[in-house]
Amino acid sequence: MTTQYLFAGFGGQGILFSGKFLAYKGLTEGKHVSWLPSYGPEMRGGTASCSVIVGDEPIGSPIVTKPDVLIAMNLPSLDKYEPSVAEGGMIFVDSTLVERRVQRTDVKTYYIPATKLASDGGIPTLANMIIMGKVLAATDGFNDESGVVNALKKVISAKHSDMLEVNLAAMRTGRDC
Repeated sequence: MTTQYLFAGFGGQGILFSGKFLAYKGLTEGKHVSWLPSYGPEMRGGTASCSVIVGDEPIGSPIVTKPDVLIAMNLPSLDKYEPSVAEGGMIFVDSTLVERRVQRTDVKTYYIPATKLASDGGIPTLANMIIMGKVLAATDGFNDESGVVNALKKVISAKHSDMLEVNLAAMRTGRDC
């Protein structure tokens, strides 16, 4: 089984971090993975997207054209990528920043007020991990919290090791909302 993910939003929202986390989670589970970041020249505030493929077989191409799972952190990302999601796929939307509803009826949609939850929780930079918690919960990837912790340890630098528990708490918030 292979699942294609597309994370999209503005630079500075943690799009690439979320994708890297998911890729490492796949690696720690013995899966084949591909992680392909893409961002505009402005980085913070510009466009950012990240393609991640996790599968049981080797991955031939890192390009995601029909994502099974779309994580849209802003309206331009939802507008651009909603039509490309595979039939029967999932779309996760940061409903704090995206007011419109998904138009498609052949996908499962999750509206998570991630930016508001992050702000209210005193962790304004972790809306991405709140959504990631919901993504994992919806795709049965949050069964083993130790796998989540192992992946977080891979993507959080030693310099910021104090952020491990904060990221995990943000993911639990997303899982439970």
